[in-house]
Amino acid sequence: MENQKSNPLQKYFRQPKIYLTLPSGGKFYPAGSLEISESGEYPVFPMTARDEIMIKTPDALLNGEATVAVIKSCIPAIVDPWNMPSMDLDACLIAIRIATYGEKMEVSIKTPVTGEEKDFDIDLRVMLDQFTNVDYNSVILLDDMKINLRPLSYGEFTTTSKSTFEEQRIFQVLNNNELSEGDKLATFNESFKKLTDLTIVTLEKSIESIEIGDDVVSDREHIKEFIANTDKTLFEKVTNHVENQRKLFQVKPLVVDATPEELEKGVPETYEVPVTFDQSNFFV
Repeated sequence: MENQKSNPLQKYFRQPKIYLTLPSGGKFYPAGSLEISESGEYPVFPMTARDEIMIKTPDALLNGEATVAVIKSCIPAIVDPWNMPSMDLDACLIAIRIATYGEKMEVSIKTPVTGEEKDFDIDLRVMLDQFTNVDYNSVILLDDMKINLRPLSYGEFTTTSKSTFEEQRIFQVLNNNELSEGDKLATFNESFKKLTDLTIVTLEKSIESIEIGDDVVSDREHIKEFIANTDKTLFEKVTNHVENQRKLFQVKPLVVDATPEELEKGVPETYEVPVTFDQSNFFV
């Protein structure tokens, strides 16, 4: 069989623009989900035209398909982004944004007190550096128990977020005057129960195993039964730890200094602006 001729245009293909150190350090990836780099750095390519179309498709964004496709395209070492630990998500998106559009990003912010809008430039490199020295604490010691945790995968995170979004939308029907008070109460109770169940399921998935002396419990049904029957204090300690670890790997709010004109109008000297990664406006 004749060897296929190499493409003479190959030298014009996109090249890596930056190299990313994953916040997870490459941990928590199932076998085959990540091509491990000996240096710990992973090449990040700019988006293609097809990637840009994908990332701006609302339905594909909601179910996570667009994010997965773009990460596979731009960070090919992440073979299966669905299995990527969710702690790596923000860093990957920032790195892809830098590789495609550069280090600066203009955001519109609303000034407190006055409500006036203004544009503000942020340095994405600084945001990316926030993850450099953050470590995931995967162990909780409670009395004679050692609880081993893991971050949710991006697939699990997306499923949970989508379910939460759908249930929260249902609360909007409570403003529907066509429903009786009885129907509103029934709808509220059902949605509240589902959201509570989601919290419990998320916690169950976050527990890898529990050690008591020489015994190691990793059976999912046993862990599920433990969560269902533990007391409120222990449940809250584990839940708070999981939530605090999740927040460590989120981008910190932007701290903005008020201008002299704003100070005269009663605006605080400094104020925080949350930075959200809504791909519909992040990748523009």
